Amino acid sequence: MTENLTHYLKAWNLSGPEALATTVTSHVYIVNVGGTRAVLKLLTDIGDEEKTGAIALRYFDGHGAVRLLRSDDQAQLLEYADGDNLVSMVKRGDDEQAAGIIAEVLNQLHSTPEKPPLDGLVSLNRWFKFLFDKAEDDRKAGINSIFIRAATHARHLLANPQNVRVLHGDIHHENIRYRDGRGWLAFDPKGLVGERTYDAANTLCNPMNMPELVENETRILTIASILAQKMGIELDRMLSFLYIYTCLSASWTISDGGSGQEAINIANIVEPYVLGK
Repeated sequence: MTENLTHYLKAWNLSGPEALATTVTSHVYIVNVGGTRAVLKLLTDIGDEEKTGAIALRYFDGHGAVRLLRSDDQAQLLEYADGDNLVSMVKRGDDEQAAGIIAEVLNQLHSTPEKPPLDGLVSLNRWFKFLFDKAEDDRKAGINSIFIRAATHARHLLANPQNVRVLHGDIHHENIRYRDGRGWLAFDPKGLVGERTYDAANTLCNPMNMPELVENETRILTIASILAQKMGIELDRMLSFLYIYTCLSASWTISDGGSGQEAINIANIVEPYVLGK
C-alpha cells in the first residue's frame, strides 16, 4: 500500500481499497465510505486533466454524471456507478437505443442553468490547437490536406457558437455506466466549455475497435440523426462538429506517432455532407 493511498484512507475515513485501474493521470481504487462503495482517484504528476474534470463534475452536481464527493489537488472521491456501460448494448444490436441514452445523458449534463464557470475549464478554441497546428504545418508544406479544410471550418464554427455549456469533452459508450436508483451516469470528463454540439461528436466515432460499425456511412447518418433530434440540434451542425472532431482526433494520433487513419476514414465520409460534394 502506497504512502499516498494510506494518507487518503485515513484523512477521508475510507477503507477496503481495491485497485481498479491505472492510467497516465491517476491510480484508481474502489473504496468503502460510510458503508457505500466509492471511487478514489490518486492523481499522478501529470493529472491536471483530472483536476479540470473535477471542475466540470462539481458544476454538473450529479445531473447526468457521477457526483464528486470530495477532492483536493492530489485526489478525488467519486460516486461509483457499478453497472454496465453501453458497449454491451451496442454489441447485442441495440446501437440506436444506446445513442438515445447518450443523448438523454447529454441533455442532463447540459441542463444546468447557471452561467458556465470559465476559470479552470478549457475552451474549444484551445482544445482544437492540435488541429490548427497540423493544418498550419500542412499549409507550409504545400499540402492541400483535409486538416486545412477542417481547420478552416472549425474556426468558423467556434467563432459562432450556439448554446455554450460546460462540456464533458469525452462522451463515449465506455464513459457512461448505470447505477441503480440514479440511472445512466457519465464519468471521466475533460472539463471543456463551448458549444454543446461538440459533446455528441465523439459518440459517433465509438465504440472503439469496431471500425466495421463506426466507419459505415448509413450508421453515421442514422446515429447523428438520433442525437440531433433528441438534443434539439440541426443535423447539418451535428455533422459539422463530427467532421472537425474526427480531424482533431486524427491530429492527436499523428502527433503521437500514429496514422490517425480510423478518424480520417470517418472524416472522409462526412466531408461531402459538410463542405459539399
